[in-house]
Amino acid sequence: MTEQCLAAARDPAGEGARVFTELFEETALEHARQADTRLASGRPARALEGLPISVKDLFDTAGSVTRAASIALPDAPPAHADAPAVARLRAAGAVIVGKTNMTEFAYSGLGLNLHFGTPLNPFDRRAQRIPGGSSSGAAVSVSDRMAVAALGSDTGGSIRIPAALCGLVGWKPTVSRVSREGVYPLSTSFDSIGPIAADVASCARLDQVLTGENAREQVRDLRGVRLALPSRLLGADTDSAVAAAVGRALSCLSKAGATLAELPLPELVEIPSVGAGVVIVGSEAYAWHRRNLAAHGSLYDPRVRVRLERGAAYSAWEYLDALRCRSASIEAAGRAMQGFDGWLMPTVPIIAPRIADLAGDEAYIDTNKLVLRNSSIVNFLGGCAISLPCHAPGEPPVGITCAALGNSDLRVLAIAAALERALGPARGAGGG
Repeated sequence: MTEQCLAAARDPAGEGARVFTELFEETALEHARQADTRLASGRPARALEGLPISVKDLFDTAGSVTRAASIALPDAPPAHADAPAVARLRAAGAVIVGKTNMTEFAYSGLGLNLHFGTPLNPFDRRAQRIPGGSSSGAAVSVSDRMAVAALGSDTGGSIRIPAALCGLVGWKPTVSRVSREGVYPLSTSFDSIGPIAADVASCARLDQVLTGENAREQVRDLRGVRLALPSRLLGADTDSAVAAAVGRALSCLSKAGATLAELPLPELVEIPSVGAGVVIVGSEAYAWHRRNLAAHGSLYDPRVRVRLERGAAYSAWEYLDALRCRSASIEAAGRAMQGFDGWLMPTVPIIAPRIADLAGDEAYIDTNKLVLRNSSIVNFLGGCAISLPCHAPGEPPVGITCAALGNSDLRVLAIAAALERALGPARGAGGG
């Protein structure tokens, strides 16, 4: 398996050069051989025994420089140790095949990278569509079989967006469930660690490894499951392909027994327009980058640098007001969601646009806001969410999200498994 993944990553006709910022060929093969030896000796297989997994380039891996897919950290030393999340994967038997490309410093939902190139979406590759971000290389490493799963991060949708646009499953747990030690931060209030894989079961297995928490709940079918549908998120600025795929999915889930209630839910849908999340992320990102911007600002992608520098304009009172707004929103959402197991919405309101269509700054900014709109609500509310493919084979990849408020993780994963059974198996990218 590891040899096949590495061969796909090295294929000059493939996306490997843009997917990985660093490939661990020798150590990956050695660890794979060790897994073979362990299994051949009859020792019990660990949870991830021998499975090739990629790691986003903001996780520390011992002996490797954590670049966050940037050239603006020229003095960064190699990491002394693995980040705890990576160490847990290794302890469970995973083979780490390499570090994946991403939006520089994780600050965009589109997945473009000026320094290392942009991995192309597996769907309609000739059109050169975005992979989604910021965990762009993570998603394409799985879609193109360079890894069986990927470890990513999610501040406003950075796991779920590329999973949705590439026809995969992406899981964002509650922030506190997975250690963020040894992970290059964007926003300490919102950053979450989770996997991208081909199906819910794989994400659930990785979640167990990363958290040490075994699933205790099963949902055999959707009868008795109550899910809210925020009406504005179903339709506003949603393109026809997404609306059709999500509409078919909702009909399928209803027929499978789920109780679906379409509601206004202003407690959720108005969060992006309030702007408090932008203030929190902008302030925290600038606080982390301000010294490096002063020293190496010219090395940043200009679009990323401009966004980071905007954080300097926020005052302390604006940041504190935004935090208070967040607390009030979480309380209001809790009241609104009483009696529901969670809510459903399109993960991304549009299919993956072509990279060429984002050449202008205005198009880039507008598209980034739209791509992040739905998914960022979950981060602001401190919740958990999973994106599942819901498109038909051959269609552009579309994801439907099942989300809930914080610490509902095991319930959401159990419901997601039932949703997946009702929708059918993950559909992949529908024709690369």
